[in-house]
Amino acid sequence: MPMDQSPDSISSAPSLRNLQILQVIALEARPMTPTEINAVLGLPKPTIHRLVANLEQEGYLSRHLDGRSYLPGPKLREMMLGVMRAGHHHLPRREVLMRLNESVGETCNLSIPDGDAMIYVDRVETHWPLRIALKVGSRVPLHATSAGKAALAQMGAAEFERFLSKARLHAHTERTITDPAALRSEIAAIRTRGYSTDSEEFVPGMIAVAVPVLDRAGLFCATLSFHAPVQRLSLEDGLKHLPALRQAASELTGLT
Repeated sequence: MPMDQSPDSISSAPSLRNLQILQVIALEARPMTPTEINAVLGLPKPTIHRLVANLEQEGYLSRHLDGRSYLPGPKLREMMLGVMRAGHHHLPRREVLMRLNESVGETCNLSIPDGDAMIYVDRVETHWPLRIALKVGSRVPLHATSAGKAALAQMGAAEFERFLSKARLHAHTERTITDPAALRSEIAAIRTRGYSTDSEEFVPGMIAVAVPVLDRAGLFCATLSFHAPVQRLSLEDGLKHLPALRQAASELTGLT
């Protein structure tokens, strides 16, 4: 969506220009080169390159794997996480999670990508005393969790291959997928079926199911999942809750 390019906005102070750059990156939700960013802002070419370089140096932007484009850096992701945590008080979203929790009977989580991991930004705990504690703010690996694999399945083919070339596929349990070819096959299957699973791949004795959450423009923004101990819920029985999980993801889309 083109930003306001009135004289006041284009001739604004550098601090506001920095915010405009970060806004473009956030709205597009993809890696962008300075030239692509500037197609929206219309700043002088030396200015956009200088501002982007400064934002990278300060940690608000990070260089993408392709070496040319940029993504939110650690400081910007920290700010984004703070905004999402503040959204803990966003009642409509909490109500969706609470209804899902009541339907499934297990802990339900909302997660967003955070570099090479997923980070929990909201959750509703199960009422059962036997539970697996993964608190809001916890970072979990992409390759070993249902939330992470759901996010990987939203990547384009080239971006996923770059991830595979750089990722350390650490074995968290004996069931963790650590072979790149096997993970590639798993992600392809997730793209086809539209949901992902975790069968004791991250924590022994824990299963999980996740689906992507899209924004109103149809772009991936988060994952919605639930997890449970196998003593209480098998993966086969957990998949019976897919309709409720997908319905909740659809309701969250309407709130973005």
